[in-house]
Amino acid sequence: MTPEQQVEHWLARLAGERQASPHTVDGYRRDLAKLLRFMQAQQLASFDALDPNRMRSFVASEHRGKPGKDDGLAPKSLQRLLSSCRSLFRQLSREGLLASDPLLGVRGPKVRRKLPQVLDVDEAGALVETDSGGKLAVRDRAMLELFYSSGLRLSELVGLRWADLRLDDGEVRVLGKGSKTRIVPVGRHAVAALRALGAEQGSMPADDAVFRGRRGAPINPRTVQLRMNKLALQQGIPKHIHPHLLRHTFASHMLESSGDLRAVQELLGHADIATTQIYTHLDFQHLAKVYDAAHPRARRK
Repeated sequence: MTPEQQVEHWLARLAGERQASPHTVDGYRRDLAKLLRFMQAQQLASFDALDPNRMRSFVASEHRGKPGKDDGLAPKSLQRLLSSCRSLFRQLSREGLLASDPLLGVRGPKVRRKLPQVLDVDEAGALVETDSGGKLAVRDRAMLELFYSSGLRLSELVGLRWADLRLDDGEVRVLGKGSKTRIVPVGRHAVAALRALGAEQGSMPADDAVFRGRRGAPINPRTVQLRMNKLALQQGIPKHIHPHLLRHTFASHMLESSGDLRAVQELLGHADIATTQIYTHLDFQHLAKVYDAAHPRARRK
């Protein structure tokens, strides 16, 4: 097979056997298209022709960009590009199609990890208790309460069916990344908001979407984003509000109150606890502010 065919074969396996989402597969395809273009420019007919020096040249060229066309990839994008290449090379090695790892010893630029923005408790309360008015008020309240109560991803919320909710037990079953299912607690305010939504809808067939658009179809993720931003503006919250912000806020508030990193990892559905550890930095920032404000020898003018 040609390199192009090997890439498509691997992407098909990702989508089939590993059940990667279309968004994930498209991301890999865009990254690997850059590698294929580099190989064509270098007249390399197979992945075996790649070596660490050539891969360093590839990374450098993507970082520089093309004169007059683009500014090149940022460090975070370069790291993702290398990750896509590593995944492909690993699979080719398993199949005996690649003799050595072309990325051996190759490192991307360091990425300065940006701490996620979060809402404080008062801001979060003001947002979820917003009364948007009109026909969408009950639905909007239930969405916001569930986001903050359970830390769901946007894709998890829009994919919910009534069969996934166990309101008497205060639980929701969600389908997360990698098609992994997890059970997440639902707080009493969110339970009440979801009951109100169910009462408004009347019939609740198990396979029906919990959150619907104006015409009854499952709500579009973009609609959720626009509604949240509109409600935040109504409350005068001076931050860019989006669904993942409430997930960050949920995680930060949970960790701040409990200190249980492993539990927060399970609630969020993170495969790697290192992903969850970023919230420990947020918690420390909060503690540092308390220290600066309270300690006699730490007060700043």
